[in-house]
Amino acid sequence: MNQGRTVFSQLISFLPDREFRRCVERYQGELRLRGFSCWDQYLAMAFAQLTYRESLRDIEACLGSLQGKLYHLGFHGKVARSTLADANESRDWRIFADFAHRLIATARGLYARESMGVDLEQSLYALDSTTIDLCLALFPWARFRRRKAAIKLHTLLDLRGNIPTFIRVTDGKVHDVNLGFFAYPRKNHHSRFRRPV
Repeated sequence: MNQGRTVFSQLISFLPDREFRRCVERYQGELRLRGFSCWDQYLAMAFAQLTYRESLRDIEACLGSLQGKLYHLGFHGKVARSTLADANESRDWRIFADFAHRLIATARGLYARESMGVDLEQSLYALDSTTIDLCLALFPWARFRRRKAAIKLHTLLDLRGNIPTFIRVTDGKVHDVNLGFFAYPRKNHHSRFRRPV
């Protein structure tokens, strides 16, 4: 029988939990849903991403099958589909965005001296986008074509480490060349993101 820590808990141990608590306090994330903390919500969504869960029901079923191991995975509360849905709907998204900026800043520091195979002193970026199809009946505000809805996710990658430095969600019709280039990262900025003008 394995007496060691799970791979998931080993990965989570690298996260700066003090920084996460600061983000929660900044946006008062613990005011609602007292039995289900922001940390539990973050762990549930991270677990879902890493294990390719496709829905809230899928997340609940998978974590339910690990009921005896949840504490060892880092969870302190029970993960129910309705609780997770309420948390995703009501909690301030900026908690997780600020934490993501902090993680990106840490990752960029780790990859700062990595060679790209090209002798350049400056950073090198690649811009890519993907169209995400949506149901027109559920998302009428995202009309893309006559009978289709969509949004577009534009991502600017720092090729030194393949780290996203800019992400923007736009209407499905917006082409990459029409983004303008307010997207270049500023030097010595804590998040390495620039806000759209």
